[in-house]
Amino acid sequence: MQVQINTDHNIGGDERLAEAVEAAVRGALGHFGAQLTRVEVHLSDQNSDQKTGSEDMRCVLEARPAGHQPLSASDEAATVEQAVDGAARKLKHVLESTLDR
Repeated sequence: MQVQINTDHNIGGDERLAEAVEAAVRGALGHFGAQLTRVEVHLSDQNSDQKTGSEDMRCVLEARPAGHQPLSASDEAATVEQAVDGAARKLKHVLESTLDR
C-alpha cells in the first residue's frame, strides 16, 4: 500500500508530519494493505485566514482498493493528527463494510 500525502499551502508538509501521518494510516488500515494499491491523504486548514475556531484542520482520505471504485472518508479536528486519526477510523469502517463481505 502506497501512502501519498498532499497538503495545502497553509500546512507545512515536513518529514515529521509525513512520518506521523503515514504511521497513523498504516496503523488503522494495515489489515487492508494487500487489498489497497494506494491511500491518498489530503490535509488542509479550513480557516487559516481567520485563525478562529477549534475544528479547522481537515483530512480527507481516499483509498484505492484493487478491483473497486475509490472509497473516501473525511474528518475535521483541532489538530492535523486528530483529523487524520478520525478520517482513518471512518475509512476503516467503510473498507470493512465494502471489502470484508
